[in-house]
Amino acid sequence: MSMELLNFNIIKLTTCLVLGILIGNFIRPTLTVSFYLTSLLLTLLFVFLLLSKKQFKKTVGFGVVGLVATISIGILTISFHNQKSFSNHYTQKLTGPSSSLNLIKFRVREVLKSGRYYDKYIIDIISVNNENVTGKSLLNIEKDSLAKPIYVDDVYITKTEFKDLIPPLNPYQFDYKKHLEKEYIYQQLFIHQHALFKIDGKDKTLLGIANNIRQYINKKLKPYNFQSNEIAIINALLLGQRQDITKTVYNSYTNAGAIHILAVSGLHVGIILLILNFIFKPLEQFRYGKLIKTIILVCFLWCFALIAGLSASVTRAVTMFSIVAIAMNINRPTNIYNTLAISILVILLFKPLFLFDVGFQLSYLAVFAIVTIDPYLYKLWQPKTWVLDKLWHTFTITLSAQFGILPISLYYFHQFPSLFFVSNLVIIPLLGIILGLGILVITLAVFNILPPFVAEFYGCIIDSMNSFVNWVSQQESFLFKDIPFSLLHIFVSYLFIITLIRFFIKKNYNALKLLLVAVLIVQFTLLYTKHSKPFNTFIIFHQSRHSLIGQTNPKKIIIAHDFDSLTSSENRLIKDYAMGRHINTIEETLLKPVYQLNQEKLMIVDSSGIYNVKSFRPDYILLRQSPKINLKRLIDSIKPKEIIADGSNYKSYVERWSKICKDGRIPFHQTSKKGAYIIKY
Repeated sequence: MSMELLNFNIIKLTTCLVLGILIGNFIRPTLTVSFYLTSLLLTLLFVFLLLSKKQFKKTVGFGVVGLVATISIGILTISFHNQKSFSNHYTQKLTGPSSSLNLIKFRVREVLKSGRYYDKYIIDIISVNNENVTGKSLLNIEKDSLAKPIYVDDVYITKTEFKDLIPPLNPYQFDYKKHLEKEYIYQQLFIHQHALFKIDGKDKTLLGIANNIRQYINKKLKPYNFQSNEIAIINALLLGQRQDITKTVYNSYTNAGAIHILAVSGLHVGIILLILNFIFKPLEQFRYGKLIKTIILVCFLWCFALIAGLSASVTRAVTMFSIVAIAMNINRPTNIYNTLAISILVILLFKPLFLFDVGFQLSYLAVFAIVTIDPYLYKLWQPKTWVLDKLWHTFTITLSAQFGILPISLYYFHQFPSLFFVSNLVIIPLLGIILGLGILVITLAVFNILPPFVAEFYGCIIDSMNSFVNWVSQQESFLFKDIPFSLLHIFVSYLFIITLIRFFIKKNYNALKLLLVAVLIVQFTLLYTKHSKPFNTFIIFHQSRHSLIGQTNPKKIIIAHDFDSLTSSENRLIKDYAMGRHINTIEETLLKPVYQLNQEKLMIVDSSGIYNVKSFRPDYILLRQSPKINLKRLIDSIKPKEIIADGSNYKSYVERWSKICKDGRIPFHQTSKKGAYIIKY
């Protein structure tokens, strides 16, 4: 099956482009090297074309050079989009010390979900110190209930310093820095609202116009008294904005296996295309009607993508369904694999880092699995009633999608909602009604002719969907959480799934042989994972204002801390580490003054400042809770290998200790800067 797919040239080219982007992202060649390499290969390709005298389809050399050239184009694409290498990028103008103040002019590009202490925005830098520049940055504004709201396309001037993005300070935490760098964001600003000076920004961007449309729609919906959760779902499903969804609602959809409903993707765009195709079908009666209808459909789809914020998932979906809409209306047969490949090719040429977007990966894997597996599953049973047939087909589509996304979902989210099919059996049929009725509600509201009972009925439907999802999410015995899953497990799992599906389709000896080989590889991987666990590890986590220590062995991790009780964030930190190490058992204990690590010892000096080293000589010193000690005297008397300061200490104390250690030539590890400290023994 997979080899048959590779017979399509467009799929070969797309595969090579993806490979080129992966190589380019890994080795990071300069733009000049990428350009000359691609130019050389394209020239060689042209020479092969001339020598073959139009018979290049049968020439092996032309095919090989063509595929290698496509790989090179992938490398060039990612090099070309590396904005940090542009001479006019703002990072090229920051020549002074990192703490120097800069006069910065910027335009707000996107409003993000607020954090605990800051409102967050993505901004376009217009100028630095009156010099025109380009590039994006993350803006963090300290929360202030009295501050005026900030909107997309607002232009401000401020004087502050650029700060580096903060990498994860503990192992296996989500790497927000890497996530932002995939969006071409390399620096951030921290400022107070009063340090911003708004100026007139006459130029309007497409993103600003789209944001104004969304605000106008929300303004028109406000008089109809939708509940906050209802309006948040409307914004997510129809306007592509999820910032207002509460953590409770978001977790409910995640635990119910229905989180994909909240992200505008192929499912939503496909339903919208069907609705629009039905609405504009009468145009086919006129001359050039199909052409006009196709143009209208594509324009509407891209307008929807713009309003939804041009996220990776909606861009992918609209690109693919634009191709489908064109093919559907020019009476040309389409191969769904070619359609998928073309959409991937087009998107990655313009946005190569979309390849690393989780939503992008999940969307394509789900669609690919559906079109490959669903036809065979659907044939297993042919219900005689229309309702049963639709429910059965919804179930087979959902199950097929799960085959495609399960390994990568476990890798990113480490949980499996086993009641996903229950959620989808109810929500997917309901989604068509919600989207269709939602378009009608918004249209009528914009023209001030929306009957209140229609708005109330629509709100009830959304509220019912939320309540159902919440009920499913509360069936915790069917939700499997904290599943360790590595990159190696992804490849092995897909190998098993592909061979299993191939055997299900072919049912011959060769297919069975490949399946059994895959089973052996899975077993070997599980044994390798079990026996490659770290034997003993001592870790001092970074945790602001507190101390958190872990000791691991192959079977468990023992946690010691000074919290009254562990909050959800601390629990998440510990569980992420345990999953990364494939450890299933977590135990809690009290902090000890001394830890024996084989032949080495670690001593803790806490706020009391009391320590006793008459009977032993520690190799490591951990300072916690800002002890008032003479560190120089301690170093002179003990001569430890290293001094460690965790996140529980005052900043001024840590700075003083750092200087003392530097003068005494003793290694000093500050967890707030260098991250968690790990000792393997």
